[in-house]
Amino acid sequence: MAVSEKKQTSLRIDKTTTMPEVNVKAANQFQSEMLLGVSRTFALTIPQLPEQLHYVIGNAYLLCRTVDTIEDEPALTNSQRTLLCNQFIEVVNGTRSAESLSVELLPLLSDSTIPAEHQLIRELPRVIAITHSFPEPQYKALQTCVQTMAHGMPLFQETEIKHGLPTLHDFDKYCYYVAGCVGEMLTQLFCDYSTEINQHRNELHALSVSFGQGLQMTNILKDIWDDRKRNVCWLPRDVFQQCGYDLTLLDADNNTQAFQNGLAYLVSNAYQHLDNALQYTLLIPSHEKGIRKFCLWAIGMALLTLQKIHQHPDYTDSQQVKISRRQVKTTVALTNMAVGNNTLLKFLFQTAGRGLDKPIWEFTDTYNESG
Repeated sequence: MAVSEKKQTSLRIDKTTTMPEVNVKAANQFQSEMLLGVSRTFALTIPQLPEQLHYVIGNAYLLCRTVDTIEDEPALTNSQRTLLCNQFIEVVNGTRSAESLSVELLPLLSDSTIPAEHQLIRELPRVIAITHSFPEPQYKALQTCVQTMAHGMPLFQETEIKHGLPTLHDFDKYCYYVAGCVGEMLTQLFCDYSTEINQHRNELHALSVSFGQGLQMTNILKDIWDDRKRNVCWLPRDVFQQCGYDLTLLDADNNTQAFQNGLAYLVSNAYQHLDNALQYTLLIPSHEKGIRKFCLWAIGMALLTLQKIHQHPDYTDSQQVKISRRQVKTTVALTNMAVGNNTLLKFLFQTAGRGLDKPIWEFTDTYNESG
């Protein structure tokens, strides 16, 4: 029997009531299996975290992936996406049952949504039960992130994204809603986990959005041509206009030097964000090797992807700039070796990112100049 919405809210606030306790071991196994289906990268990095963080961040990723599933489903109208995202916020807040949203959303998903995401929506009640079992500081961090993401992402579906976002400022805003707010959430969770980490809260918070954006920008650049096939483009039009390229003409067969100049600028921009991500990671105490590995593996793989884009700007498919399994293993081995050595980590970052740090031309951000 479904729990009433009123009863759910009271259970969320008072964990001493009759709400069944979550079996942490079983829940962790469940989340690990779900992560393997929806993200091999995070299925690899999240288990490196200390057990307490592994559990909550695994759940956080499944919540974020639920919002992604709603956003990416091509069969949904913009109004449906907005409504479903708002309903998901209510589910996380405990004022709507997860069962009702799961039953409503599942039939709306098309074959374009991968089977693992269908399964995620089917298992949403179990995911949310875990969410509602966390201590208040952890729950609040997840709740805030979901609210930010689910409110912000549909805003960009209401605009014409077939030919890119209007400005670099809009691009940054989109990256914030998709990933920057995740960086803020991670910072809250890390600081709640460790009083030593909490001493650097302000510095970490200042770098956290950039950490998320560097990873998200890399994914956007890697997936340009895959997105184009589904009539989506997240690139900023003003950057490419200054290079003399019109994104309304975006096509793999029209991958001109002007387009590659715009691409080079964004690669350099993403590199600067990843540099901030490294500075973020170095603020984590060296003995917190699990947290450092979680950050470093993601940074390293993103950096190698940017390098492949830099070396092959004429790519026409994401597979052409996807790093190999061997490169993943090398990244893991090298970062594990250097995990506690800040000097060596900086050297590895600079070596892997050679040639990415300086754009070949200077972009004039007219939005910030006028704003």
